[in-house]
Amino acid sequence: PPETVLFGESALENIRYGRPSASDDEVREAAALAAADAFIGELPDGYETYLGERGTRLSGGQRQRIAIARAILKDPPILLLDEATSSLDAESERLVQAALEGLMANRTTLVIAHRLATVKKVDRIVVMNRGRIEAVGTHEALIRENPLYARLAELQFGDL
Repeated sequence: PPETVLFGESALENIRYGRPSASDDEVREAAALAAADAFIGELPDGYETYLGERGTRLSGGQRQRIAIARAILKDPPILLLDEATSSLDAESERLVQAALEGLMANRTTLVIAHRLATVKKVDRIVVMNRGRIEAVGTHEALIRENPLYARLAELQFGDL
């Protein structure tokens, strides 16, 4: 999976990179929306804690929530998410998924995902198979109409 890009800066500055003119309060609000505020508050120096090069002092889920907070602060018209919840533990995935749902609302978002939970609530899913588009539809429609998607959904979600 792609690596989340963090810088050798504080948590505050890593988030502020999304909009350099943002106030500290705006950075904290973005962190709260990304479900990052609680763990940042537990860091030794809170928002001023140095995160290490590439965020080495944080877990994968924490790094992703910092990056999501940065995207929330930037408020881009188009968002690209590449395997945003890959290799996360269940709790981190739940928190990141909730943050992503808020971030994706009311904007064009292109999501590349193998975990269907990431795309379950989007408006349109494109199922790719061997480099070709196999089907397009909502989660519910694809479960009914596309055997590949239905099989993947059953494997990932259990009983449908």
